Formats: sequence, C-alpha cells, structure tokens
Amino acid sequence: MYYVCLLHSPKADDIYVRFTPDLRRRMSEHRTEHRHWRLVYYEAYVSEKDARLRERRLKHHGSGKVELKKRLQHNFELHSQTGAG
Repeated sequence: MYYVCLLHSPKADDIYVRFTPDLRRRMSEHRTEHRHWRLVYYEAYVSEKDARLRERRLKHHGSGKVELKKRLQHNFELHSQTGAG
C-alpha cells in the first residue's frame, strides 16, 4: 500500500502533505524530527502512481487542501485543544 497523509501542527496552525510507502515507519521517523506534528488524516492507495498524483494535487492545488481542511475541521480543532501531546 501507498499512503498520502496529512500532519497537523497546532503550534504553526499548518498542515503538511506527505506521500509514503510505509506509514508506520514514516510516522515514527517524523515524531523524532518534529514532535508537535500529528497525523490527522491519511488515504491508502494500491497504486503508487495514484498516491503520488493525489499528493501532488493536494500540495499544488489549494482547493483540494482547503476542502480537506473543511471536512476535517473538528480533527484540527481537537488536535489544537490537546496541544502537542
């Protein structure tokens, strides 16, 4: 499987879009580098090409990112309330 994940930082009030073939490993690595960023959403794909295309669309087309932020509004609010931990 291939994944497109969204990480959220309550400190920066920002989201980060990332492609990865190994979500668990990537999250483990990311936690050591950026402790306050948390996984708030991911999509799984069988096709690497589809996953990379989705990542590109989310990164480069603001409307996709904006729509996901609207859909996940409560996830971001909850993460901001709980802070970095």
